[in-house]
Amino acid sequence: MSHPLIVAMAAHVALAAFLYVALTVARAPAIWGIGRLPDGGNPWAGIEPRISANLSNQFEWPLFFHAACLVLLQLGSSGLAPALAWAFVAGRVLHSLVQILTANVRLRGVVFTINFLAVLGLWGVIVAAALRG
Repeated sequence: MSHPLIVAMAAHVALAAFLYVALTVARAPAIWGIGRLPDGGNPWAGIEPRISANLSNQFEWPLFFHAACLVLLQLGSSGLAPALAWAFVAGRVLHSLVQILTANVRLRGVVFTINFLAVLGLWGVIVAAALRG
């Protein structure tokens, strides 16, 4: 049976892979000429920088998520850890949707808070386990 933390980590990797594909598609008209508008423009020009920024975001705070999951896999995770891991993944998906599809920075900040607190919670589980010995 697969460990829920590994599945959550794989889900985040899948999100990053999807974003790479989306970025490739969004850049195709400019780079390869595939899908250019009749006037030669890129129909994805407005969204391409948002996808790129969101993809970069997948290598910032999520680093602490993956590190926490790896530590918890070694320590043995509590029942709270998988719920926090999946809250993180759900928050990352929501954050990607908000960042790519809207210009609502306030909403993006609120959604980011889900990710932020979930990772802090994972590290809290780690610290609690370490203090228990």
